[in-house]
Amino acid sequence: MTRNLFHLKYGIIPACDVKSLAELENLVELTADIEGIVGYKIGFSLGLSHGLSAVVDKIKRHTDLPIIYDHQKAGTDIPQMGELFARTCSESGVTGVIIFPQAGPVTEEAFIRALFNEGLTPLVGGEMTHQKYLDQDGGFIRNESIKKMYLYGAKNGVEYFIVPGNKPEKISGYVKLLKNEIPQPMFCMPGIGRQGGDIKSAFEATEGLPAYGIIGRAIYAASDIRKAAKKYCAVALES
Repeated sequence: MTRNLFHLKYGIIPACDVKSLAELENLVELTADIEGIVGYKIGFSLGLSHGLSAVVDKIKRHTDLPIIYDHQKAGTDIPQMGELFARTCSESGVTGVIIFPQAGPVTEEAFIRALFNEGLTPLVGGEMTHQKYLDQDGGFIRNESIKKMYLYGAKNGVEYFIVPGNKPEKISGYVKLLKNEIPQPMFCMPGIGRQGGDIKSAFEATEGLPAYGIIGRAIYAASDIRKAAKKYCAVALES
């Protein structure tokens, strides 16, 4: 059901967690033509501050690469909100939407179906990158629940999954889990760079499947944004 989001099998998605449209535009201008940049991820900060449509328009002035919206964290509402959320995202012009369906399977299915119906690509997350997320580490979410989020997404036509790039051993486990469910799961990996993740280890953990590093501060806060982006792209393209 999912259309291919990205034009390369491996690549980098800058996470545009900057404060202003001027910073966003500078980031896109400096990176959009770099081989290995496959899209941009935008989040609530720009969306709430400036309006999602305005943010998308600013990016589209400089590139036609896919734009992924991360509501941090969508998919945690009642099922009936899926259609409204998907319609709002579609009208803004984004290409794909990240959800973390912690509200259960009925909500997950509703949000996935609504996104597909609007012509958007859902990307399903489960495990996050920070400490004390899983109950076994002192958090609230059971490890088995994470597996259910991913598997339920796959059963509902999802092919793109968000996995923690700073936990390569976890990536390996989710790769094995999802390879048994669908022919070619594809992975987007935050947590590389300032959150401690090693890009080479993260890509190796995906076992040659399509993989994309989602990298924020290590690119947009670098003293030389273009140089930093090229460095990460070079490693990704060697995968």
